[in-house]
Parts: sequence; structure tokens; C-alpha cells
Amino acid sequence: MTAQALLRRATGLSVSKAVAERAVGQRMEQTGFTDSEAYLQALTPAEMTQLIELVVVPESWLFRDPQAFYATVELVQERWARGRATRILSIPCAGGEEPYSMAMALRDGGVPKQAFSIDAYDLSPGCIERAQAGVYGRNAFRAQDVAFRERYFTHVADDAYRIIDALREQVTFRQGNLLQFDTATYSRHYDVIFCRNLLIYFDKPTTRAAIENLSALLADDGMLLAGYAEVPSFCQNGFAPLQFRQAFALKKDNTPPAAVIQVAPLPALRSVPPAPRRASTPSAPVAPAAPRARPVAAPPPAPAAQADLLAEARLLADRGQLREAGEKCHAHLARVPEAAEAYFMLGIINELAGKMDLADDYWRRCIYLQPDHYEALCHLSLLAERNGNHTAAATLKARAARIYQRRQASN
Repeated sequence: MTAQALLRRATGLSVSKAVAERAVGQRMEQTGFTDSEAYLQALTPAEMTQLIELVVVPESWLFRDPQAFYATVELVQERWARGRATRILSIPCAGGEEPYSMAMALRDGGVPKQAFSIDAYDLSPGCIERAQAGVYGRNAFRAQDVAFRERYFTHVADDAYRIIDALREQVTFRQGNLLQFDTATYSRHYDVIFCRNLLIYFDKPTTRAAIENLSALLADDGMLLAGYAEVPSFCQNGFAPLQFRQAFALKKDNTPPAAVIQVAPLPALRSVPPAPRRASTPSAPVAPAAPRARPVAAPPPAPAAQADLLAEARLLADRGQLREAGEKCHAHLARVPEAAEAYFMLGIINELAGKMDLADDYWRRCIYLQPDHYEALCHLSLLAERNGNHTAAATLKARAARIYQRRQASN
């Protein structure tokens, strides 16, 4: 079995072949192996853990997307007023930034500690160790207002701050995998679940399995907070949006099937760990080589053969046949030069191949042709965020949020 397949079986994550092989190479250097097949055959559970550490993406910061925390404070306050405590889950929790942000937001909201409990899980033992230590450097404090650092942290080194013990004691950290969670024991256990920016690393079947587990863990009247690029996947799998501005909050959808919001299916939104950071200027979209689309009242439907090319491209990409998938997209563009969806698919294909500059270019061509392409905007925002361009990421994210809200209002 390949390194890529072994990592996927152990974690559910869809990493690129290049990333998997690079991680194996690093571990071989550290363990003295000279043959990759021999290394993979000798993998122990402990060594697999070390390999996983090289491919997980623990990047986060304190009060990332703060509207989600404010929405949760409202829910906890309302329930405590009725004498009900709230159980909160953060999965994955990375280095603890998310659950600690939640604890700080609740403290700022005047919520007593007995009104809530917070459990936090992550696949990476290294992340859990860092979370339990509660020490953060400059990159963790990216929020516009960092006054909370003075209230809840002590300065322990030049650029290092440690969260106060009173808040560390509010969060229980454990190593764990959502796909292997004991949903029978914890059935409907949590009132609030934070699961943000995890599904983007899964293929479609794994995404469905993850959402099934989250649904089993969430109370029937509970609230789930997702990443903005993941909301459509949840809406396709038994959830409906809640009206909290830019919180990307959802609930279990108990409406009859005929009333369920229909969201167009997406291709498998696999991803790779962050590319090296570089500057980005999202304000000027890259013009496509194809002629500019003429405005028309209603474009005619594509012939079946043309639609089949994109369907075949999606299927090939899901199978990992990226070159063949790209050829199908280019064949479609040869017939329909203004096909925004083909450019979106080429962005996905290049993302899977680890060619992030090309992915960025194709997604910009997509939104040039279709400015309200929600999924392309989400991917561009994530890419800008990974590259450290947080202003660009926020602009693209807000643009995507407005489009999503307009869609919901029209349904």
C-alpha cells in the first residue's frame, strides 16, 4: 500500500502524493531507512503517529472568525437563564486556540464556569500537547483587537504568552479522530460543536461519514459551527443554516424532504497542507485567455456531451487521475470557452496536485466569468489565508458570505 493510501486509511485525510512522499522521506532520514517500501512495511503505530504529524495542518489563531464565538455565547446565556448547562465540543482543536477562545468569550459574556464545559479533540498528539501547555507566540494573536491578551495571558518569553490556569482548567483536551469517535456513548451529548475547516481535507465519502458522526454527537436542538467553505456539504447531508451573520452556524434539518434547501453538489474538496507563503493581490482578478463572456438573459443549456465532459472530469479527479481529469476540462473549454465551472474544476485538480499558483489562477478565471461562484471564492479565501494575506482572505470570505446569504434568502 502506498504512503498516500496508508495516511488516508489512518486519518481520513486526502493528502497529495507529493506531500505523502515528502513526509515519508523526512521520517526515513530520521529513522535510518534507505528503502521506502521497507519503511512502510515496518510502520508501527508509534511511527505512524510521527508520520501523521508531518501532514496534519494545525494552523489556527485565537478568535479566528469571532462571530462563531459570539453566537455561542448567546446560546449559552439563553440556556443558562433556563437552568441548563451547555456542553461544547471542539474537533479538531489544533493547538487549543479555538476552545480557549470560546472560554474567553464566555468569561467576557459574564457566563459562570458551571454553565458550560468544553471538550477538545485533535488527531495530532503534538497539537494536544501544545494545547495543554497553553503557550502561544505572535502568530496566535492575529485578531484586530488583542486586548484579551492582557486579561487572560501572562508573558513568559519574548514573544510567548501563556493562558491563565483558570481558563486552562475549563477545557479538557484529548487525542482523537472524528471518524473513530464513540458516537454510541456520546449520542446527542453536545449542545454546541465547533468543526471548522476539517471537511475541506476530505473526499465526498469521508465527508459524509464525518457529518454523520457529528450529527450523532449533536443534540437535536444543538448548534454546529462550520467553516464557511463547508456549509454546502453540511446542507447536503442533513443540516440547515441558522441566521447568525457570518457565524456559519447550522442546525439539524428536521423539515420534510420536500422543503429541504437544495444546494448544488460540489466536486470532492480535497486539499493539501499550506504552500509557502507569498504575497497576494486579490482585488484584480486574472483575466482568462478566453474571450470575455457576452451578457445574455439566459444561457442555453449545454449539450449532453459537453456536460458529460465535466462529469467525467469530476469522476476522474475523485479517483486521483488528475492528468486525465484536466484533459476533460480543457476539452470542455475548447467547446465552451466561457465555462466558469471548468475553470473551477481545473483549480481543484491543481490544488490536489499541489500546484497552488495554478489553482489560484484558475479560480480567478472562474470568478472573472462568474463573479458569484461561491465555491471558487471560498477556495481563494482559504488560499489567501494560508499564504498569510489575511486582508485578502477577509474580503473574499465576506464576499462569499454575502452570496451564500442571498441564496438562502431566495429559497
